[in-house]
Amino acid sequence: MTPASALLSRAPERPRPEAALLPGIALALGRVHEACGRARRSFAAWLAGRCEGPVLWIAPGWAAEDLNPEGLLRFAAPERFLFAAPRRAEDVLWCAEEALRAGCVGLVVAELPALPGLTPVRRLQLAAEAGAAEAGPMPAGLLLTPGAGGARGVETRWRMEPDHAPGRTGWRLERLRARQDPPRAWRVEDGAAGLSAHPAPMDGAPA
Repeated sequence: MTPASALLSRAPERPRPEAALLPGIALALGRVHEACGRARRSFAAWLAGRCEGPVLWIAPGWAAEDLNPEGLLRFAAPERFLFAAPRRAEDVLWCAEEALRAGCVGLVVAELPALPGLTPVRRLQLAAEAGAAEAGPMPAGLLLTPGAGGARGVETRWRMEPDHAPGRTGWRLERLRARQDPPRAWRVEDGAAGLSAHPAPMDGAPA
């Protein structure tokens, strides 16, 4: 049994550095997160604009859609992006793991054709922690998953859907899962002054 004096002497766990998208909306660095929904790529580009250093975007080589540089420009400088197109589905996760461990990029985005298993996600988390100990920018990982998402072992899970109106660009953003924070929803608007977020009712989220 651990002596009481030893328990009392332990320093509290320090909060992790975060990439803040807007007040109240942040993702911990040195960890791996998940985004789903039809606007998950926009969410990834938004996060890229809040992270330091280069961004590695990994997508299967057979993917039919390419990113639009003009769409990226709204969130982050396109010249910061590096792209990889593995030929095998399993190589997407392998590339993400190696890039996170190297600690030479600020964000690794991995577009997945299906939900990953728990073991690969745990490996990614360990790689992100190892990369955070390197001299470069503290990396974060973001898995873009199809459908409603549901990858196990991620730090947070977000869903972003387009919610545009005539003359107005916007999205509905939901934090479906987080280790430290409750589920929440926001209406994100893109105005002349930039992006802004307003609380929205939560429809109910999967665990």
